[in-house]
Amino acid sequence: MGRLLGYLCSICGSRYGPDDVIYTCPDDGGNLDVSLDIEQVRATTSPASIGASAEESIWRYLPLLPVGEPGFEGTPLRSVGWTPLYELPEMAARFGLSRLWLKDDGRNPTASFKDRASAVVVARAREVGADIVITASTGNAGAALAGMAAAARMPAVILAPRSAPPAKIAQLLTFGARVVLVDGNYDQAFDLSLEAAQAFGWYCRNTGYNPFTAEGKKTAAFEICEQLGSPDGAWRAPQAIFVSVGDGNIISGLHKGFKDLLALGWIESMPRIFGVQSEGSAAIARAFAAGTEDIQPVAADTIADSISVDLPRDGLRALRAATQTGGAYLAVSDQAILKAIVELGREAAVFAEPAGAAAYAGFRAAVDQGLIGEGDEVLVLNTGNGLKDVRAAMQATGEADIIEPELTALQRLLAERGLVAGE
Repeated sequence: MGRLLGYLCSICGSRYGPDDVIYTCPDDGGNLDVSLDIEQVRATTSPASIGASAEESIWRYLPLLPVGEPGFEGTPLRSVGWTPLYELPEMAARFGLSRLWLKDDGRNPTASFKDRASAVVVARAREVGADIVITASTGNAGAALAGMAAAARMPAVILAPRSAPPAKIAQLLTFGARVVLVDGNYDQAFDLSLEAAQAFGWYCRNTGYNPFTAEGKKTAAFEICEQLGSPDGAWRAPQAIFVSVGDGNIISGLHKGFKDLLALGWIESMPRIFGVQSEGSAAIARAFAAGTEDIQPVAADTIADSISVDLPRDGLRALRAATQTGGAYLAVSDQAILKAIVELGREAAVFAEPAGAAAYAGFRAAVDQGLIGEGDEVLVLNTGNGLKDVRAAMQATGEADIIEPELTALQRLLAERGLVAGE
């Protein structure tokens, strides 16, 4: 734990010791960045030593994390991360790019990127002696916490909006979490969870509130740079990365991870980071377009429930992830998101939920707008599996054909589809 030096407020720049605060800046409520002892990490760890690790999970990066050894070998807590990275050369050529990759975090234990944050938060909760962990969630963060808490034999309480997809609620219940559906939106569930955590003394996992969530999410940046590395063990970052944005904690976590690697000297340059929001939940994208850091709430309404928020709780750091790296924010329609689900499935063989597909929709928009182009090396991050929201997938693809169980009926249908010759 000597790696944890303390915390830095993202708004006022105040510094705090490791035992001075728990969640946010006491002066202005700003999100806190965890400060690591970079010199200690550099002196004791290297890309080569991590590359020699047999641990195929986020815990291979334990020397770069502010928590200790989590234990629970042989459980899903120890299999988070190290998700596949696919190269898509035919798609790269079609878009005029040098290279194009898709990282599929839908392959995590509970099928979303948010397992990364929940695994680290559960490890931290155990270190500080917490009895119960609570979070607000539209589904994925809650499922991630419920799964990681179940692996660690720790009780979890999840507050979710009543409108959350049934598949995600089923996950929460199956993992044994105490699930409470709030007759309101995500933002109202978020506020209630903060009140409950304070009233009952529970440890709060909330995205854009607990500083250890970003520490879990930054591990994706480490994986990307290691997986894109050269045979001699040197790590490297892509030139551009596209990620969907709701509360803003995933993109801010990625930014933090790349900054850590740059400070260590393990990568030569920072990628341009592009945040993608739904047009129906685009508070950060609007602020970016207006050239301001004043992020105003919206009335969120989008098919991509995982990124549907009125007021992004990690909005400032999420905005800076783009502005400080030469990236941008893009807002895409729900129709573009549905189209992206289909295209990812048929072109890349990856089944993405709407929020994950939003990143690809934003990538397509960036190509059309000339924000990226010939010679660029681009990575698109899928943050969740399509089985999280089957209803949206069916809306994207349409219903299957139904026929009588007769060969003539099948032949007639196939002939209509141009798959066989007609009679």
